Amino acid sequence: MLKISRRTMAGIMIAFGIMALLVYRYESKTLKVNSDLPVEQLVIETREGVRHNFNVEIAATPMNIQVGLMYRKSMPKDEGMLFQLGGEPREISFWMKNTLIPLDIIFVAKDGTIVKIHEMTEPKSLTSRPSGSPVTGAVELNGGTAQKLGIRSGDKVIHPYFQGQ
Repeated sequence: MLKISRRTMAGIMIAFGIMALLVYRYESKTLKVNSDLPVEQLVIETREGVRHNFNVEIAATPMNIQVGLMYRKSMPKDEGMLFQLGGEPREISFWMKNTLIPLDIIFVAKDGTIVKIHEMTEPKSLTSRPSGSPVTGAVELNGGTAQKLGIRSGDKVIHPYFQGQ
């Protein structure tokens, strides 16, 4: 059996305490990164012509895109986040690590067409949620919103980001 002196155990405990503090400080700093993003109006128009308005935070920098909606404990029903990925369309995937609320992830092609929706993603999951085809953006809404409003693949996201590409 391995014997550890009290002094060694105290050193280990101090090291763990320091690591926990560093993780807390990193996560607190990261949390603040997306607390003051610009908010813009975005519309999703179904194939039937029904329009749904949302106020979305704009994640356009690599750090803002990486953090996304992590650490949020709630989000108003008519809000979300638009991930502006820029560049050439490409296949991407999201996961829910450090995301505390279920979300609908809506992958959007360059012209604003919704190509795939992952509904009610599981919080804190490391499961990859792929776009399935090339996209230049994604919208995250509260989990269940797409089903409740009848939003499906083929519908259109109307926002200057997609009109300008």
